[in-house]
Amino acid sequence: PSRTDNWSGIRNSDWFVTLGGDGHQSAVDPTNPDIVYAQWQQGNLTRFDRKTGEQVYIKPQPGLNEPAERFNWDAPIVISPHDPAVLYFASSRVWRSADRGDSWKPISTDLSRNIDRLREPMMGRQWNDKAAWDLYAMSMFGTVTSLSESPLEKGLLYAGTDDGLIHISENGGESWTKVDSLPGVADNFFVNDIKADLHDKDTVYVAVDQHKNGDFAPYLYKSTDRGRSWRSITSNIPERHIMWRVVQDHINPELLFAGTEFGVFFTIDSGKRWVKLTGNAPTIAFRDLVIQPRENDLVGATFGRGFYIFDDYSVLRHIDPDTLESDPQLFPVRKTPWYVPKATMGCDQPNCRASQGGALYIAPNPDFGAIITYYLPEEIQTKQAARHAAEKKLADEEEDTPFPSWDTLNDEESESDPAIVLIIKDAQGNTVNQVTGPAKAGFHRVAWDLRLPSKQSWEPPEDPTPWNSPPTGAFVQPGSYSVTFATRVNGELTVSEQTQTFMVVSIREPTLKGANSEDRLAFSQQTEELARQVTISSEQIKAAIAQLKAAAETLSRYSSPPGLLTETEAMTRALSAQSRLIHGDENAQIYNSETFVSIWERVFVAGSGTGNTYGPTETMRMSLDIANTKLEEVRGVTTPILQNELPALMKKLDAAGVPWSKGR
Repeated sequence: PSRTDNWSGIRNSDWFVTLGGDGHQSAVDPTNPDIVYAQWQQGNLTRFDRKTGEQVYIKPQPGLNEPAERFNWDAPIVISPHDPAVLYFASSRVWRSADRGDSWKPISTDLSRNIDRLREPMMGRQWNDKAAWDLYAMSMFGTVTSLSESPLEKGLLYAGTDDGLIHISENGGESWTKVDSLPGVADNFFVNDIKADLHDKDTVYVAVDQHKNGDFAPYLYKSTDRGRSWRSITSNIPERHIMWRVVQDHINPELLFAGTEFGVFFTIDSGKRWVKLTGNAPTIAFRDLVIQPRENDLVGATFGRGFYIFDDYSVLRHIDPDTLESDPQLFPVRKTPWYVPKATMGCDQPNCRASQGGALYIAPNPDFGAIITYYLPEEIQTKQAARHAAEKKLADEEEDTPFPSWDTLNDEESESDPAIVLIIKDAQGNTVNQVTGPAKAGFHRVAWDLRLPSKQSWEPPEDPTPWNSPPTGAFVQPGSYSVTFATRVNGELTVSEQTQTFMVVSIREPTLKGANSEDRLAFSQQTEELARQVTISSEQIKAAIAQLKAAAETLSRYSSPPGLLTETEAMTRALSAQSRLIHGDENAQIYNSETFVSIWERVFVAGSGTGNTYGPTETMRMSLDIANTKLEEVRGVTTPILQNELPALMKKLDAAGVPWSKGR
């Protein structure tokens, strides 16, 4: 999976093995995911039943008195887009099966040049049988390396070889037309990929390379007449970027992706100009590319570093090069799955390993929630950054860079960093949250976690652990939402007219039916508000106690009027007693001997009903009611102290000339 529904991510247990040996091209029946065609090197093809785990060996075999077949190390397998029971496979000739590989029929003769490589010159001469030949773990030569059938015309087939030939059949293999040269590339090229166009039945693409002959240039060609003529669409792809794969978007015919020796490129104009995709992918050979059309995900397999997924590349369909040069752009947001991530490994943090360390392999999930993509043509700079940029230009031209005024420096120092603000609204136009993103030039992606903002205060701890993460607000209901693009510069928010609407859709229902989504959200908001109020009282008491303790410390060193220290300590004890009602008795907690349930414990129990789709139980509702009642009792005691008695005591200290203490 490219995403799991749990916090940990994608683990080894999410994978299944189809076959032993050096695995090569696989194909999955599009109508039945339990049928997988898998192979090991030299064309050893099997049909794997994922339901039973059984493998059936279905490699095509030569007939009576026919010579042995030559299969490429990575033989091409294609499931016909017109009939999932029809397979195409290739040795030096093309085979067709109409029964999912139970039987095969060759539909071509040898499509290679049939060169005997043992007798070909190498390093300027021929070699005898005593030379250091190393052919055991090598691909055979004179084989078909790539196959494709047009999804628009049944029986329109393309085949490419490892020795510089392309063949086209327009009648299901009854006859073939040969192409033995391409413009600008030497003969005997290796066909890395051949792909029939998804939108035009006469168009086909081919990626070839000559690196075995010392030529590392990229070669990518397009034909609009079924291979009769070809033109290069390599354009600005850099030198030495061997071309391995090409795939086409299923919606926009001019959006192509190319896998090369040093990365993945895309074009929005059918190859007139290519742009390299960067993100967090390494600079490495991308040997294979495939598109998952339902999700609009691009998957790129690298040569030695696993594979990478570009989630929802559909934003590239909406790029307008002219607009990008001058204007920010907010792109459509795809349908967002609404669910509560499972704590499969026992913790509710991304990439949770459950204390297993490196023994547990995990690949991270994509960010949870609605993924919002935007583009900035240039960075939004602070005044200081803009001044430094201008000064650098002057310095490069050896011009004066005058020292700024103190007002300028002070103004720059007080300026906040600029940010992009993405305002989330519900279907009624109510603002439910906002997400901030970077203000640097280029494409950016940020995620809204499908929650309301938390009303609880929180400060990052000095020693963070999985158990002191920041509080989160309540989950919103599934439904229609919108995001609006805005910029925040020096604290001032400027809202644009760019808005995208998207759907948040529940992907599952709990086994037991609980509260409806409206009641769940209402209860979550009540619990959030209660937590906010408890925090307010807690922090007010904490601040007052700190103020009283500071005053007591000062009074103990100062010859003050009789009774002031006694009154200060009595007030401290009164507030401390109320603080214990909120937080619990620390002394009793040390010995695990709680004598009463604290208000925060009541809030915790009530809040446990806000992080799931079932909603609050009666126990949670009771806990909320009790917490509200107990908080009112605490405030009945603390309010007179905080509003009247404490200010009056501080005035007595001032009147007595007691030295200043913290908080007064």
